[in-house]
Amino acid sequence: MVRYGWLGLIFIATLVLPLIIGEYWIHVAVEILILGLFAVSFNMIFGYMGQLSFGHAAYFGAGAYATGLLMVKTSVPLPVCLAVSMITAGLLALVIGYFCVRLTGIYFAILTMAFGQLLYYIIFQWYGFTGGDDGLQGIVPPDWIIGVTAYYYFTLLIVTGALIVMWFISESPFGYTMRAIRDNADRTRFIGINVRKYMLINFVVAGMFAGLAGGLLGPFTRSIAPDLCNWHQSGVPVFMTVIGGPLGFLGPMIGSVIYTFLFAFVTGFTEYWPLTIGLVIIFVVLFMPGGVLGLAKTKFKAIGAKESMDAEA
Repeated sequence: MVRYGWLGLIFIATLVLPLIIGEYWIHVAVEILILGLFAVSFNMIFGYMGQLSFGHAAYFGAGAYATGLLMVKTSVPLPVCLAVSMITAGLLALVIGYFCVRLTGIYFAILTMAFGQLLYYIIFQWYGFTGGDDGLQGIVPPDWIIGVTAYYYFTLLIVTGALIVMWFISESPFGYTMRAIRDNADRTRFIGINVRKYMLINFVVAGMFAGLAGGLLGPFTRSIAPDLCNWHQSGVPVFMTVIGGPLGFLGPMIGSVIYTFLFAFVTGFTEYWPLTIGLVIIFVVLFMPGGVLGLAKTKFKAIGAKESMDAEA
């Protein structure tokens, strides 16, 4: 109950946030929400399935282009566009995942990156449909969310709903089966569970929510480019998850807050952002291997154990 109380307070804080910060930082908050959803979807594969994907940006970009193309070329309402972005990314994840779940470890990681780069080059070269390296411009959100504050609340609603759905999935029997596969795939297979089937379903679920995050990005930035599918974009949720912690559901969201805030702050003073984030990652890996959330859990357990010992004494 204490955990839900804290989550309620955090949600109330996000509702009040636009009233006390400037427009620039509202833009940053929208990016935190979108990239946080992207990172949490990645962690469905990394944290819950135990496999590292270097091609997760493929579904992020597919969702962005699905929404962008529909909004530029048709008059389909934005909520329908977002649903289509999830379906498009899910179908792409189904095809790619069919091949990737047959492998594990470094082979899984390399194959996901290869498929991601394949999609990137298709989008980069297909000028007649995607705009090629020029990308898509003029992705204007509807009038009812045209302002940054209105779009913030819209994004907050969508991201909160998506996180709740993913939370229930992670806490369902399916989620615990994925944990079993992560901890020991061979033993899970020996008790009669079709490991590849569960991995593929999880892969598709993660891809769908990454597509939703991408769908939210296009109307916010008013344009999209092929780089959304490139390998370096796939590194963003990896960094966020490492910083926040992969073993907690909200760890990647915490990582999104830290990563996006640092990016907005550091790039305002210097061009050495890669050096900065590199030092942060080294520090986290060496001194906080469980990420910020893992460190917080360890501290709380230590405090609880000390209080228990004091009570017994």
